[in-house]
Amino acid sequence: MSADGDDYDKLSKEERAIRDKADREREAAEQAALPYQWKQVLAEVDIEVPVPKGTRGKDLAVVIQKKKLSVGLKGKEPIMSGELCKEIKMEESTWTLEDQQTVLVHLEKVNKQQWWENVLTHHPKIDTKKIVPEDSKLSDLDGDTRGMVEKMMFDNQQKQMGKPTSDELKKREAIKKFQEAHPELDFSNTQI
Repeated sequence: MSADGDDYDKLSKEERAIRDKADREREAAEQAALPYQWKQVLAEVDIEVPVPKGTRGKDLAVVIQKKKLSVGLKGKEPIMSGELCKEIKMEESTWTLEDQQTVLVHLEKVNKQQWWENVLTHHPKIDTKKIVPEDSKLSDLDGDTRGMVEKMMFDNQQKQMGKPTSDELKKREAIKKFQEAHPELDFSNTQI
């Protein structure tokens, strides 16, 4: 990112397009210079680290810690090593060797609602504001999140049709039960 928000906001649409293009090209060049490739979704980061063809698992030195990652060949300087930009879930993070030439590292993020600017803190950052997430399906979400999204969708549909939301329906049901339990009380002026 070459401009702070204030300068960027003052640019014309054409100047923003030029700046964005230059930033994307700079970012792509910086990322291409790294000794690995990486991609992410909100919940996880996947890293591909090339190693010499014919490498075997026992030849590798891979360390995955809550805030640290190191990948390399035993007895040699690591190919990548340093502090992770964010914490990971160690018990759900793994690595595998593919085709005896690529180490695949899978990291599960602790904060599954935050994009990473980089993998290791000393490496170039990407502009996370420009990330366009892939479309996700409700089935991809965990149970709690899925329930919350479904409730929001239902409430939105209800509002559009001029009908009560799920919370309003719950209140009405609670009042109805209370009325049935206490027929002696006057509820004629009750508002929800």
